[in-house]
Amino acid sequence: MHVPILKEQKIKIINSDKLFLIMQEVLLREHEIDRDKEHLWVVGLANNNQLLYIELVSHDTLKATLVEPMDIYSWALQKRCVKIMLVHNHPDGELLPSKTDKDITDRMIQVGKIVDIEVLDYLIISTDDYISFNSIGLMDELAQSTAWVPDYILKKRLQKQAEKEAAKVVSREARKAKGLEIAKKMKEKGYDPDTIKELTGVARKRILKL
Repeated sequence: MHVPILKEQKIKIINSDKLFLIMQEVLLREHEIDRDKEHLWVVGLANNNQLLYIELVSHDTLKATLVEPMDIYSWALQKRCVKIMLVHNHPDGELLPSKTDKDITDRMIQVGKIVDIEVLDYLIISTDDYISFNSIGLMDELAQSTAWVPDYILKKRLQKQAEKEAAKVVSREARKAKGLEIAKKMKEKGYDPDTIKELTGVARKRILKL
């Protein structure tokens, strides 16, 4: 369900404070009985961070298994958004992130990588306060999670990591071989072992055996 946006709210969201003020107004516009229910909103942003839309995707209950990527990304893809932010209210006023909050954010970050839409932040709000996952470092932590990464992507990541490690080993061995070659030539020219070690990094015992 699309949430009406006031003209003065169509601004650039440059930080979580700006978004909270808008979402606080949205929450307070709800009937008092509805404020006691859980909501999950998606906030779509343009490339310059201007607010494009606010969509209510879940109302009354929130379970990670019931929030599907289609619910989150359908309108974002139609609007060609490149960034979104997620906002969830805790009716009891407790702002500590729950497992559900983390699971939803984790999953949507991974899906966002596939559809090329960045999840900038996840806000937990009450009628008078909020916390930002980005501000407390949770976004960076969840971005490293593999809990919701599809197997084929995880396999590719592991393969790339293995290739990088292999390249490092080859490079390291090549440097060692080059160092030994230089050390050998220096020894032939009469340089003392300590000088050779200092300039090439080759161990003194190894130099003496050359």
